[in-house]
Amino acid sequence: MSLRFENDFLKKLEYLHVVSKRALAGQNRADRLSPKRGRGLEFADHRPYAAGDDYRHIDWKAYRRLNRLLLRLFDEERDLSIYLLLDVSRSMVEPAKFDMARRIAAALCYVGLAHLDRLTIIPFGSDLGRESSPGRGKGRIFRVFDALEQLEAGGPTDLRAACKAFAARPRQLGLVVVISDFLEPGSAPTHESSEAAGPATKDAIGPQAGLKILRTIGHDVFAVHVTSERDRDPGVFGTVRFVDVETGEVREIEVTPRLAAAYVKEAEAHAQVLAHFCGRYDIGYVRADAERPFEDVILRAFRQGRFLA
Repeated sequence: MSLRFENDFLKKLEYLHVVSKRALAGQNRADRLSPKRGRGLEFADHRPYAAGDDYRHIDWKAYRRLNRLLLRLFDEERDLSIYLLLDVSRSMVEPAKFDMARRIAAALCYVGLAHLDRLTIIPFGSDLGRESSPGRGKGRIFRVFDALEQLEAGGPTDLRAACKAFAARPRQLGLVVVISDFLEPGSAPTHESSEAAGPATKDAIGPQAGLKILRTIGHDVFAVHVTSERDRDPGVFGTVRFVDVETGEVREIEVTPRLAAAYVKEAEAHAQVLAHFCGRYDIGYVRADAERPFEDVILRAFRQGRFLA
């Protein structure tokens, strides 16, 4: 499936900004404010003039009023380092879910590129895949489309291991967006014809531990929880052969209406526990159901999650 967007939708994206809850200093001038005081456009504060300071920044109006030499300080506009960690494990193989995840990544890239932010796309499964950086400026979105269209889902998931590998490399602090179903091997079986992983256990130790690692080292973290109807509802009754798509483990289970209802309840509990965990550790959270219209996810859900403004 092509990930290309219509021009009308791209124009809508240009009006959005990626919002970081933390003020993180960047490397290059861009369309956002950093905590660093410098020669930007927005006035921030005064400080006393000292020998060697640039006299061009003296506030002469303040001097006439206070008889003191004061320098005008401005908030510098800096780029934001944005890291998109995209789950490409086997549990993401369902086309509707994988396409939703990649389209979300592409849309977030375009918003960042349009405002000259610094983007890095990092696929992950049980480890990090090959990183790609499209550069700066919205014209680079075609590199993003090409890179995302070449990705394929396969292999197991270990978000904790992937986040440890991410943290082990020296990086500029920034915003880390994890786009995943947050399902890991052994969480639950799945019907072999659906090839979609079942809901994780309530504790979800691995995924939560991974998010906490990113938060602890100082990044602003945002979790995009991609789900599908097949994840939330087995949709079958009777004796069913379930297969864990990441490990190959097979189980034959008698699916009764009561068990199916428990499955649905557990899937919802998984999402609620993940959302609660994110709230507790000041991690942004948005749920993106694959059946939901894509524009609605980007233009409404992300704004409600205070990720885009």
